[in-house]
Amino acid sequence: MKSPILPLRNISLAVSLSMIMVNTAALGADDATTQAASDYVQPMTPWGEPDLRGTWPINHLIGVPLVRPPEFGEQAFLTDEEFAEKQASVAARDDRFQSGAIPLADAAGRAMRQTSLIIDPPDGQYPELTEYGKQLQANMRGSYHPTQTVFDTIEDFSAWDRCITRGMPVSMQARNYNNGIRIFQSPGYVVIQLEMAHEARIIPTSDMPPLDSNIKQWLGESRGHWEGNTLVVETTNFNGKTGKTSAGNPGSPRPLQPTTTNQRITERFTRVADDTIEFEMIIEDPEVLATGSYTVAYPTYLDNDYDIYEYACHEGNTTVRYYIETSRFERQQAEN
Repeated sequence: MKSPILPLRNISLAVSLSMIMVNTAALGADDATTQAASDYVQPMTPWGEPDLRGTWPINHLIGVPLVRPPEFGEQAFLTDEEFAEKQASVAARDDRFQSGAIPLADAAGRAMRQTSLIIDPPDGQYPELTEYGKQLQANMRGSYHPTQTVFDTIEDFSAWDRCITRGMPVSMQARNYNNGIRIFQSPGYVVIQLEMAHEARIIPTSDMPPLDSNIKQWLGESRGHWEGNTLVVETTNFNGKTGKTSAGNPGSPRPLQPTTTNQRITERFTRVADDTIEFEMIIEDPEVLATGSYTVAYPTYLDNDYDIYEYACHEGNTTVRYYIETSRFERQQAEN
């Protein structure tokens, strides 16, 4: 079963594009399929919009940490020697997982030269928190909290613990399984289906008016528009009840990182080859981020053979109850 509790299962677009094209070329992809973005002819939908439809899983990002290991400094990509070591490590992990050790986990499938998903700030580090951010962080609760041992009410669990959502921006970052992302399009809409937590982000691309600012949502309210061949999605109206990171995202900073209702996320999806979308996500939340924002970017690759399965969260949705029962028992035993 797939459980969030149990261990089973601002830089410019031009700069970001150049980074992704360097990364794609560094993977040794066939030159016939790795086309420069300036030469690529974008396919169009029957109604005349850039065609992004298909399944674009991000399991290849399992081996790319969100935060860059400090020894790399501002080195955004691995050297040839470092990349060879990463390839061997990823291959060994995939063999181990696919041999039945953890049969429900996805294989990464390929190594990446990126040293972190965060590309801005240039050192790939998660921003320091403001004083207000630290206050919010101190009050965050959840099974992934590194020091939390007491679970007594539903408020002691995160939204992901409760199988509600991972929230944003976490939902657009890799886990070590369930990394399917599928894009559907129809006139005036783009839908992003997420395998993890069985969610669908419905994004109007017409002139639909925004919701009232008082209406807050778990994944925020998204509105999209086209800038040339790039889908730009701007999301606001967050409810502030999810974290910006999760221990489920490889290489995430600890402890938990807070979000406010004033968070704003801008995403860009640009198809740069038949099998490649360049993705960029700018997360702005100056109330909690000392630098005001940070940027995540990565390429994702078309794989229409990837199967998206039912997300069952945890067996019978009983894990939260078991945590509470066990925690109360442990505290009772300690008093005796």
